[in-house]
Amino acid sequence: MASFFSWSSSKTRRIITILVFFAVAILVTCIGAVQTLSQQEANQINTDLEQLRNNISIQYIFGNNLFICLMMFIPVVGWVIGFWVLYNTGVVIAAQSMTTSAQGIPPLLLFFLLFIFPFAWLEFIAYSTGFAESFWLTIRAIQSFAKKGISFKRELKNASTLITIVTIMLLVAAIIETALILAQSG
Repeated sequence: MASFFSWSSSKTRRIITILVFFAVAILVTCIGAVQTLSQQEANQINTDLEQLRNNISIQYIFGNNLFICLMMFIPVVGWVIGFWVLYNTGVVIAAQSMTTSAQGIPPLLLFFLLFIFPFAWLEFIAYSTGFAESFWLTIRAIQSFAKKGISFKRELKNASTLITIVTIMLLVAAIIETALILAQSG
């Protein structure tokens, strides 16, 4: 793998990194989804979720998801924050599988059914991009301190480009998700 990484283009390495983090993000969410919850915990999570749905808006979903994604861009710390958020997303899915109209649907199936909708793909790709760029920012920072000639500034330009791209992706995802939630609720 290391030899492939050294012979592949920068663009290919970045795409591979995003795909690896996409797989890890799915895995972490699945781990959260299979957690055993008491009925009381599941009821509380779903009550909180219903209160959020009553005041849902594009701005709320977009702002929340963008804030989370931007934190994922932070070197090293972003991974911890992001994986914690994804794990908790899985826990919410587990709670929904216990107490809502989805009751009886296994939580992993419920999670993977979300990928019928484009917003799930857009959000997970955006998050995976944040994780991957966090990785590259960390690598480039270490390289720039270790030896001259490696430009950390160039990586910051890459990060700003990727932040622009994920911002657009998350805005589109928020529009789709809000429309689906509003159509479902009324």
